[in-house]
Amino acid sequence: MKQLPLDIGLAPSPRLDSWIPGPNAAVLAHVQSVLHDNRPSLRPTYIWGPEGSGKTHLLQGVLQALREQGREAGWLDASTPCGGYARPFDPRWSVVLLDEVDAYGPQQQHTAFNWFIHAMTPQQGEPCWVLSAGRLPVTDLPLREDLRTRLGWGQVFGLQPLAEDDVQRALRQEAQARGLDLSDEVLRYMLSRFSRDLGSLSQLLAMLDDYALETRRAITVPLLKQMMNDS
Repeated sequence: MKQLPLDIGLAPSPRLDSWIPGPNAAVLAHVQSVLHDNRPSLRPTYIWGPEGSGKTHLLQGVLQALREQGREAGWLDASTPCGGYARPFDPRWSVVLLDEVDAYGPQQQHTAFNWFIHAMTPQQGEPCWVLSAGRLPVTDLPLREDLRTRLGWGQVFGLQPLAEDDVQRALRQEAQARGLDLSDEVLRYMLSRFSRDLGSLSQLLAMLDDYALETRRAITVPLLKQMMNDS
């Protein structure tokens, strides 16, 4: 069995302008309006949808947009280590980003609650926006009650699945960002043989990019089949 290394350095950084909204245009419009509003939002936003629906891309796009504006943000996801204490809140943050909240452990929940309280009612500076995301609707989140109810207190959006045209557009856009020529034949094969969620397809595209570089061959359906056999 051949190991396929994934070169993360080749992957394009998630941006808001590369997030394909499809039927979720209202979500993108809301996020952009808050980012461009000079007044901090006093109402949190929670976005939910299945794995691969683009939640992390959206939050990372917000983080990138903030950095380009010279602003700072707090980031917490299910893999962020918290140890036996709550990670401190930084009053310089203008946004708190909480990803994968449905998978938070006790210490991450403690940190998220601490950040939420400081963001909404800061001891110094202005309040800041809390944008969170998870796979489940607010009512089903396996979180401590005081955190769960606060996350759902403001705007709540459920992401709808993308149509096939939107999925194709997203894949082509990511391929172009990687400098890849993705033919219609390869694209149709990927969509007909593999999971259609963008997270899985993006990972497959990254593996294919790496494999094409390793074998010094153009990306074709036979190459994709060979990669899957080797791996």
